[in-house]
Amino acid sequence: MSHDSEQCVPNFRRHRETRIRPPGHSPGRPPRPLPDPEDIAALLSVPLETVYAWRKKRTGPPAFRIGKHLRYDPTAVHAWINALTEAEPAAA
Repeated sequence: MSHDSEQCVPNFRRHRETRIRPPGHSPGRPPRPLPDPEDIAALLSVPLETVYAWRKKRTGPPAFRIGKHLRYDPTAVHAWINALTEAEPAAA
């Protein structure tokens, strides 16, 4: 029985070339780090406790965990800010 061993070996090179890129990443530049709660507090000029309170109430920008570390997607943070600024004129 003839067996072509090339068909049994997966093409790992293809998988190595396909990498997930963080938002805002462009080739040739190092990726930007994902913001943490301290970065969000500084960006919005609010106390750190406010950022944690928003997370607890689920009213702030969406966050996720990487292990024990809380991080934010910059695109989602800016979308959250834009949603607030769009809702502001309607409330006035």
